[in-house]
Amino acid sequence: MYRALHEKYPYAHCELDFESPLQLLVATILSAQTTDVMVNRVTPRLFAHYPDAAALAAADRTEMEELLKPTGFFRAKTNSVITLGQALVERFDGEVPPRLKDLVTLPGVGRKTANVVLGNAFDIPGITVDTHVGRLVRRFGWTTETDAVKVEHAVGALFPRKDWTMLSHVLIFHGRRMCHAKKPACGVCPVAQWCPSYGDGETDPVKAARLLKFELAPGAPAAGEQVRTA
Repeated sequence: MYRALHEKYPYAHCELDFESPLQLLVATILSAQTTDVMVNRVTPRLFAHYPDAAALAAADRTEMEELLKPTGFFRAKTNSVITLGQALVERFDGEVPPRLKDLVTLPGVGRKTANVVLGNAFDIPGITVDTHVGRLVRRFGWTTETDAVKVEHAVGALFPRKDWTMLSHVLIFHGRRMCHAKKPACGVCPVAQWCPSYGDGETDPVKAARLLKFELAPGAPAAGEQVRTA
């Protein structure tokens, strides 16, 4: 199933724009309860005003709130970003630490955020258990766990460590584009033949194709092509 998804989304990647570990860390915190597209609209101005941890730590709260307002929950996010900057300055010389045990001690940073940063900014493999990953691994029958940390460990045991970051990317891409929470597009799914949850969504290929959120990757089955085998 992973190989098939990797073939479907060979370009899968972190959809948050960043140029440094700090930028990715802040962007990931801001992505809560909003879209990556919205975060990517906001962060260029944010990072232009506050280019490093020291600048974040010393930020004017009102000014930052105005910048972050489009992302929602902007007061709480402003507090998280400012206290994050302060913690980085006070404890890590203004640098983002490349270790999970250090990252999760920072304000607003849990294992999900830490694994995003480790995998994409430091090339240290990690499994990012967001809502998409959790939903898909349970639908696929890879685990029945619902706790994110337990899901992370259960899925990690199934795959070589080197694949963890890309595994997270392809699952997130598939969850956003095809295997939706309410009505998955089963009829055009590349892993339908192995999926124990096939039939939970629309199985008619034409109708399923209309559910897709983004254009399918090159080589995807045409709208009228049945992908499930007996």
